Amino acid sequence: MHFDARAAKALEADAYIVIDGCLGLRLVASNTSKSWIYRYKSPVDGRMRQIKIGEWPAVAFPSAVAAWEGFKKQRDSGGDPSLERRAGRNEKKAKAIEAKEGVYTVGRLVEDYITGYVVHHRIPANAKALASRLRRAVAPLENLEPTGVSRSVAFELIQGLADRPVMAGSVKQELGAAWEHAYDSGKLREDVPNWWRQILKGRLQSKGQLRDGVHKGTDKRVLTEEEIGRLIVKDYALLSPSVQDVLTLYLWTCTRGGEICALHADHISEEDGFLWATLLKSETKNKKRDGATDFRFPLVGRAASVVRARLAENPGGFLFPGRHASGHIQQTNVQTQVHSKQPYSKAHPDWERDRLTVTHWSPHDLRRTSRTLLAKMGCPEEVGEAILGHITPGVAGVYNRYRYDAEKLYWLQRLAERLEAIVQAAHA
Repeated sequence: MHFDARAAKALEADAYIVIDGCLGLRLVASNTSKSWIYRYKSPVDGRMRQIKIGEWPAVAFPSAVAAWEGFKKQRDSGGDPSLERRAGRNEKKAKAIEAKEGVYTVGRLVEDYITGYVVHHRIPANAKALASRLRRAVAPLENLEPTGVSRSVAFELIQGLADRPVMAGSVKQELGAAWEHAYDSGKLREDVPNWWRQILKGRLQSKGQLRDGVHKGTDKRVLTEEEIGRLIVKDYALLSPSVQDVLTLYLWTCTRGGEICALHADHISEEDGFLWATLLKSETKNKKRDGATDFRFPLVGRAASVVRARLAENPGGFLFPGRHASGHIQQTNVQTQVHSKQPYSKAHPDWERDRLTVTHWSPHDLRRTSRTLLAKMGCPEEVGEAILGHITPGVAGVYNRYRYDAEKLYWLQRLAERLEAIVQAAHA
């Protein structure tokens, strides 16, 4: 067990030092500090998690090791240090709210909704983000009793978010659900109006993302064939190898970015000479949808080359490993890097960087682009939707349980040929 203080001082942002003899303990550097982190696999749900011990040098090496030993013992006995710390904080917050005059306030109502519903029905990252959003939104009303939330009060709060219509719609919808949760729990009289359900109906329309001070609108972007070729031949060089590979899988498979980033060696199999990826329903976006099934898609052309190379580099693990608690990179990591290279990006203005020549697109637009190419080539609608992993709506979805594996392989092979022709034309 050894710690080199000189190496720690020289540690650059986004780098880390692993402590030999202390499994999972590392010193991680950010732009502003260096923190002791214990990274471990949760015995509760099998997820990779991490917990911050403290910042170095305020927390010295021996103290960090002592804390690590305590957390490791907690983990080895079946506990999850991160979850238990979070639960303690939530309990403390709840008790603080409960102690406020014994009055049932909007703040308490929202906390009841968060702890009684949100944390149990949303994935942890989304639950945390929603809880933060709701707490910030209702901060001006948190000490007000629900009976004091008039229509005009509700209108004023949501109208204050109208310049961000997507957020305003989310807050309005979730507060409406919070009121319903309070009715169901018996903590709110049923004659107290739920104004969140009634105000601004149909009037919170998205203007699209704000780019260089201008809303882009809600039109869906599809890259032209010339742009596809230029992106791959010229712009790829500006992006990291991991992002290049993720974008290639977007184009060659039409798969969702979150599902691409989470690909694991266990998902990949070889069948009759072709690679296939199979994700369990619980691992897909449709995991809570009735009628959804496991999602399979073939890997042909460059998609197969990317996956084979990734399997060789990361045998038995995630194809795109990362430092996120999940163990793999996130879709947002890809989106952030692409956006930072756009000509209109103002992120890190002090950085000098080359900019993309194909502009005003996001990674998800590549999925839409390849689906459009399939349609132009004559791919049947039901096959195209199966490639996307969409659920067949209505009665057809109930009775038609065919998964179109052969058709997916045929049309993705044709798509790969079309994309290669586009790339060859860009080289000419």
